[in-house]
Amino acid sequence: MTDTETKPKKEKIPRQAMPEQEPGDRVKNFNEVPCGYPPETAILEARRCIQCKKPGCVDGCPVDVRIPEFIKQIAEGDFIGAARTLKETNCLPAVCGRVCPQEDQCEKTCILGKKGEPVAIGRLERFAADYERDQGAVNIPAVASPNGKKVAVIGAGPSGLTIAGDLVKLGYDITVFEALHKAGGVLIYGIPEFRLPKAIVEAEVDYLKKLGVKVVTNAVIGRLKTIDELFAEGFDAVYIGVGAGAPVFMDIPGENMSGIYSANEYLTRSNLMKAYRFPEYDTPIVRGKNVAVVGGGNVAMDSVRTALRLGADNAYIIYRRSEVEMPARKEEVHHAREEGVQFLLLTNPVEYLGSKDGWVTGVRCIRMELGEPDASGRRSPVPMPGSEFIIDVDTVVVAVGTMANPIVSSTTPGLETNRRGYIITKGESGETTRRGVYAGGDIVTGSATVILAMGAGRKAAQAIHQALSGGA
Repeated sequence: MTDTETKPKKEKIPRQAMPEQEPGDRVKNFNEVPCGYPPETAILEARRCIQCKKPGCVDGCPVDVRIPEFIKQIAEGDFIGAARTLKETNCLPAVCGRVCPQEDQCEKTCILGKKGEPVAIGRLERFAADYERDQGAVNIPAVASPNGKKVAVIGAGPSGLTIAGDLVKLGYDITVFEALHKAGGVLIYGIPEFRLPKAIVEAEVDYLKKLGVKVVTNAVIGRLKTIDELFAEGFDAVYIGVGAGAPVFMDIPGENMSGIYSANEYLTRSNLMKAYRFPEYDTPIVRGKNVAVVGGGNVAMDSVRTALRLGADNAYIIYRRSEVEMPARKEEVHHAREEGVQFLLLTNPVEYLGSKDGWVTGVRCIRMELGEPDASGRRSPVPMPGSEFIIDVDTVVVAVGTMANPIVSSTTPGLETNRRGYIITKGESGETTRRGVYAGGDIVTGSATVILAMGAGRKAAQAIHQALSGGA
């Protein structure tokens, strides 16, 4: 008998499902849909990792998390150690574990995914971060001694919070200026409670404050003070991480009628201003019974699922391509379908219809077919003549993208932008055309993911440290 025949085969563990609320229950509340792994399930999932010598998962992570290391710690039951390993390179692990598109990044390069399902890296990241917080075991690590250098960060979104966390550990005096009354950026105003509880965001921000980061809210840089004035106050460098929060509409007839929202406004009212908790929070929002959301990204899914929870009888996604081209995460599309969202694919609005008093009552749509691929690699939608039809609605949410807000660039001489208003940078360093000013995240790339914005913040932190200290 050979050695191969005598050795027992290693048990093949299937990818572990995450418990979640039933669709019929969750559409009636704003509680988080996935419930997280219990410890025994997390250990089982972590044991699936084969601890590659050359882990592709790390290459797929924009913030360089030491993925095999933290997963090994979970497999061994060292949950607190796993959380602390995560936080060495990622100051927002509980957020990333929930909203990052792991299927297109770290999990996409997992070797197990070549013949089966990849390790559930995102779910394990969430588990470790949640465990540390729930156990009251969050550790505030020692930071470097003050180095006498001050850095201003404009925008308390994922990119700004990341660079603040990285630089404060290196001894920099960091002040984050946030235009809204709460820190978190898109995490706090854009992503709904059922996908990212706001208490999680607030806990992550609190961690950064305990590291020494100062956060100033209600501070609109470009109006309250300019970047020139920040330099005059003694800041040695400025990082712009304001995102791309200005709404985009389609410029079709009837678009200015009442009952038609940009996704930014609709989600901000519900998430940041707590309209879903009326009358406890007196924030007005239209609770439509027949709601159409135009778009096919994650913001569209967030909007349409919010509409259901606000009481919609019919909630539609109107998207001009097929589901194959839809940019939303597959998990979000799956959850939306489970909850009863109706998908009108290969469909595009051409006109909004309204009542005499100016409220939207319908959407005239046209059917589309796919032609040749465009610059994004997706096949271009082409209208089909004579295929128009009308959907009766009382609310429309337009989620077709965002654009750069010019408030910072227009008040900063020497700061160059491209034709779409996004700030021009010199490679991955985030260095702009204005000396001492860096930028990253959506204000540079246009709308992208939370983790890519965080990655930009990490790279800019390294560049600023190099410029101000020689990398010492």
